[in-house]
Amino acid sequence: MAPAEDPLETAETPGGGLLRQPPAVWATAGASVVAFMGIGLVDPILPSIAKGLDATASQVSLLFTSYFLITAVAMLVTGFVSSRIGGRRTLLAGLALVVVFAGLAGTSDTVGRLVGFRAGWGLGNALFVSTSLAVIVGAAAGGSAAAILLYESALGLGMACGPLLGALLGDASWRYPFFGTAALMAIGFVCIAVFLEEQPKPARKTSPLDPIRALGHGGLASAAAAAFCYNYAFFTVLAFTPFVLDMTPYRSGGVFFAWGVLLAVFSVLVAPRLQRRFGSLAVLAGSLVLLAADVLVLGYGNHTTAVVCTVLSGAFIGVNNTVFTELALGVSDAPRPVASAGYNFVRWFAAAAAPYLAPKIEEWSDVHVPFAVAALAAVAGAGIVVVRRSALTREAEELAPEHAAEDGVTAFAK
Repeated sequence: MAPAEDPLETAETPGGGLLRQPPAVWATAGASVVAFMGIGLVDPILPSIAKGLDATASQVSLLFTSYFLITAVAMLVTGFVSSRIGGRRTLLAGLALVVVFAGLAGTSDTVGRLVGFRAGWGLGNALFVSTSLAVIVGAAAGGSAAAILLYESALGLGMACGPLLGALLGDASWRYPFFGTAALMAIGFVCIAVFLEEQPKPARKTSPLDPIRALGHGGLASAAAAAFCYNYAFFTVLAFTPFVLDMTPYRSGGVFFAWGVLLAVFSVLVAPRLQRRFGSLAVLAGSLVLLAADVLVLGYGNHTTAVVCTVLSGAFIGVNNTVFTELALGVSDAPRPVASAGYNFVRWFAAAAAPYLAPKIEEWSDVHVPFAVAALAAVAGAGIVVVRRSALTREAEELAPEHAAEDGVTAFAK
């Protein structure tokens, strides 16, 4: 099997790469940054929202639950929509929904309305995010490795800047970050409309059941199950930790900005090198175990320790994001958009569950137990990778020559 390709080396090849992309790719990647900013945007202002709307932590955490629950379900129809109206129109529809519902979220006078508007925001984000990766892969110069690297760069930058924007605007009012996101997404809408030409429609139209059928593949199902466990730990950190840190929006935004910077650096620069040296499955299992240890210390340490471990978790999350994305796109023989939809359908349910369950677990026990549960979830994810290693490795090896001949995508297991 061909050795794993380093995306950083690919990015420097004369034929194309990370910095030599057409305007359509940069427009899509720029809008993707803002889309990912929306995930962590509310982090620094969660306590402020709770105070402003006289809501409890568990009620405010539903901002994540409604967002990701709709996102998960919408994954079943994004391919159905894009295969019929085209990638460009799907992106524009998603952006338009985000602009409308993010703006409406800023006008909310009850937590129920805010949660409802976040659900509409989640639908728009699902249409955009699920399609943007396929558009970037299709339009990028330098092959799939450079495209995935660019996508992960957008994810990391968005996750880093989201809390910072939330802190800067949220210090004046918790409503301003929502209005700011609506304005930025409107700019993204204009850029996509101007620079992105209509993408060729797939020869075969996608059914809403295709992502479910794709999960019948053992490798993809195993990757999705492990990602479900991982995302539970990830979003416990993202959605529950701000209440534990109990800091001002500026301080909380600073903590999660540093967290996002580590996430970006490790997803783009560190993860590919670790994969080349140790193999994707070994890196994934090890990173999940380290994330579990970090989350456990975060939950049981003092305030300073919690801050340090929150920031440090970004490194492990960055590695996991990159490896899981590549594994999901390449481990099965399903078309990439279909495989991605099935994989995301499973893992986003964990992103919906963790923000709701963590505050409830605290109410039933104490503030430490939600982090212990998250650590167990991460260990369970590592266990799935280890137990299913033979299936993941065998299926990845069978597909590697085909994918390498097709576009030089990274080999996924050794």
